[in-house]
Amino acid sequence: MRMNQAIAAAIADEMRANPDVVVFGEDVAVAEGPFKTSAGLLAEFGPLRVRDTPIAEMGFMGAAVGAAATGLRPVTEIMFVEFLGVALDQLVTEAAKFNYLSGGTVTVPMVMRASVGAGLGFGCQHSQVMESWMVGSPGLKIVMVSGPHNAYGLTRAAIRDDNPVAVLEPRALYATRGEVTVGVEGIIPLGRAARPASGEDITLVCGGSTVRTCLAASGDADGWTADVIDLQTLQPWDAETVLNSVRRTGRLATVEECPYSGGWGADIVSTVVAEAFGDLQAPPIRLTAPDVHVPFGKELEQRYLPSAEYVATQVGELLATGEAPAHWWERDGALV
Repeated sequence: MRMNQAIAAAIADEMRANPDVVVFGEDVAVAEGPFKTSAGLLAEFGPLRVRDTPIAEMGFMGAAVGAAATGLRPVTEIMFVEFLGVALDQLVTEAAKFNYLSGGTVTVPMVMRASVGAGLGFGCQHSQVMESWMVGSPGLKIVMVSGPHNAYGLTRAAIRDDNPVAVLEPRALYATRGEVTVGVEGIIPLGRAARPASGEDITLVCGGSTVRTCLAASGDADGWTADVIDLQTLQPWDAETVLNSVRRTGRLATVEECPYSGGWGADIVSTVVAEAFGDLQAPPIRLTAPDVHVPFGKELEQRYLPSAEYVATQVGELLATGEAPAHWWERDGALV
């Protein structure tokens, strides 16, 4: 099953299980979504539950907040996460705070899905992840899927959650295929990390598109093995799993698609240093994109993203020297 098919299947299964689940957004009904993530929904559930909206993110995100507060479970789609900027107030100021401001009397069980990330040559305005816009907003949960299996399980869990949940879907992964456990057995609890690979020498913490990067790097590694931790949920993240892994391996690297400044890996590193400093055998490192715009050109875009080769090189140097290696852009003098 492709990842976009897994997402559509997850939404359909929740709509069958609960008549309060509704879907709306730009091109989600007749066109079945720009990435076909709502394929078949209009045909099965009709226009009352699956609705196209005008190009007005602020409007339909506000409608989702109101619908959720009055008993429905809306699933909205932001075509590209960058478009969330015009509706961020609805998500982080209204939806995330509604339960608190109502003294716990009102819940807002809504899902905001958005395509994110680079790798498809869409240019700097349609290739960002932008999770830093939302991380640090209490009351909002943030999920980042990394393939068909957890795209299905996490999407179903997000729809069932009584809090607003942002589900970030790497657009470069929509066409990837994998085995999917469907049905209630396939639901993956929010806030719990996965370990797609186990190793002894370093903990690689990743999410979204960088999970495949880390698996490729560790799979081709020469003389070292890695515990690969797919966070799955960025907020709240699974500190217990990460700390237990680092206490065993003694080393940590976060691998992030986002720019270095303001990335989620900084929270991981600060927590590990504060709570497991005595177990570290080397300084934690963060492997990210540089603090520049995502390039449009294919070769430049590939250079911009942390590759499996880059991860393997940086980890190898860390293991060999016990010191944090310089970032590639510092090494090459390519960025000024």
